[in-house]
Amino acid sequence: MPQLRKPAALAGLMATVLAVQACSGGGGAPGTGGNGDGTPRKGGTVQVLQNADFSYLDPARGFDGGVNAFYRLVYRTLITKAPSNAADPNAMVPDLAQGLGEVSADGLTWTYKLKPGVKFDTGAAITSKDVKFGISRGWDPEIGIGAPYLKQFLAAPEGYQGPYRSGELSTIATPDDQTIVFTLKAPFPEFDAVLSMPSAVPFPVGTGGGSDFINDITASGPYDLASFTPGSTIELKRNPNWDASTDTVRTALPDGWKFTIGIEGATIDERLIAGQGADVNAFAGTVQTATIARLQDPRFKDRVLKAPSTCTTYMSLNSTKGPLGDVRVRQAINFAVDKSSVLNATGGNQFATVATTIIPTSVAGHADYDLYPSPDHTGDVAKAQALLTEAGQSAGFALTLDVRANPVAQRQAEAIQQALKRVGIDVKLNVIDVSTYYETIGTPSQQHDAAITGWCPDWSSSASTFLPPLFDGRVVTEKGNANLAQINDPAVNAEIDRIRALTDLAAANQAWGALDQQIMKLAPIVPLNVENRIFLPGENLAGIVAPQGEIDYAILGLEDPSKG
Repeated sequence: MPQLRKPAALAGLMATVLAVQACSGGGGAPGTGGNGDGTPRKGGTVQVLQNADFSYLDPARGFDGGVNAFYRLVYRTLITKAPSNAADPNAMVPDLAQGLGEVSADGLTWTYKLKPGVKFDTGAAITSKDVKFGISRGWDPEIGIGAPYLKQFLAAPEGYQGPYRSGELSTIATPDDQTIVFTLKAPFPEFDAVLSMPSAVPFPVGTGGGSDFINDITASGPYDLASFTPGSTIELKRNPNWDASTDTVRTALPDGWKFTIGIEGATIDERLIAGQGADVNAFAGTVQTATIARLQDPRFKDRVLKAPSTCTTYMSLNSTKGPLGDVRVRQAINFAVDKSSVLNATGGNQFATVATTIIPTSVAGHADYDLYPSPDHTGDVAKAQALLTEAGQSAGFALTLDVRANPVAQRQAEAIQQALKRVGIDVKLNVIDVSTYYETIGTPSQQHDAAITGWCPDWSSSASTFLPPLFDGRVVTEKGNANLAQINDPAVNAEIDRIRALTDLAAANQAWGALDQQIMKLAPIVPLNVENRIFLPGENLAGIVAPQGEIDYAILGLEDPSKG
């Protein structure tokens, strides 16, 4: 999924924890004040401080790390990721479904049974028809700009445009209110994980057309919307029709949640450091680079959490734009970028490590290589210039780089601007508001020559959600496009199909690693770095576990609810 980052918000899924553990007595983790045992208890209100607004409350539209974490509080799907304190936090587990999918011998049909007693916030039972309806909304060209996987794998009729325009989706069957059957285009062994995506959230049949769900929700999770002021606050209250006995993932300990939006990153850090009033119950995204030195103070030893991300930050190169259509030009840019300077702009080694591959080390399928090496990753100007000369671009050219309106992203862009200036490429920066950034660059008609962005896998047991969304030329769409390079290479497309059909996950992961290198020979992107996540939660928070580089809202709570 695209990253909403980086210090402006919440991002990332699926990583291996470095120094984060569940709070436990004497364990040195947040939540060891109050009752002294670090155990989250029922009650109180958790505070979340963030710079940027969520992209969309509608899960068919939203698709980034920050809003996905929020969705986990208010929505449920047939299948979901295990809680972060599970023995295997990357495992897929039943949520609304009674069990994982039953797959046919040919791998084309997947059947699920809903749990009895699951309801919407209205008190209406959630039926298989509601699940079907919610999923089919993803085909609507205006609404379905979120997670793409269901559209890629389900055998929808040609030209299907969702329930509001085309009616029912015939390749999802609902023989009764508890049973739902999916027909796929081709076998895909990881289909359970596909149904964990936000685009698989059920909605009552006939609801949610147009902009109905942009500022509202129909909750199926433990919390419902209490109030929403866009750009300012979101408050959640308990959903009285959520039945804890049907939910093995969410503890739902807090009585409420308050998201305060539009706070400058430096101000967030100052509030967390001071830890006064309700801020003892607060957390936020990763701290600012300027704050890291202050966290060496022994006062914060028991509060600082550090976890790696599985998200690769990169610069996409739009192959449909002028000189960037020549692979030699894209290769030259890969040689020219000073990744060491970009790393410093990100915050240095505390915050990130230089990336030379697409798939990061924390995702299964990673293969170690560097096709565009340079001393200390500072760039090889001579090789870049030679390739530009070979491509007939020795005089250089201008390009426009899209960048988020946050300090780290802009510093990264300026580092790239200076590096490419060395080879005659004049980089102009186009700064876009964080809350609309991914929608803008994901619309090809609005996209410029290049963009600084990032990608996080939606499940990390394989790279099947890393390479295909970014480089399959058959999935370039008018909205919600993730293939920012707009690469459409027949050999890459064919290899994606071959690997996806493999039932041996180890063999598939090895093949993904080889495809990573095959893609980078085409140089559609410049991998920049993989960032760590450094958090400073309030001292009254407990149950904090971040094995995916992000705090799992589903199991978080307050140690002393009377402070909330």
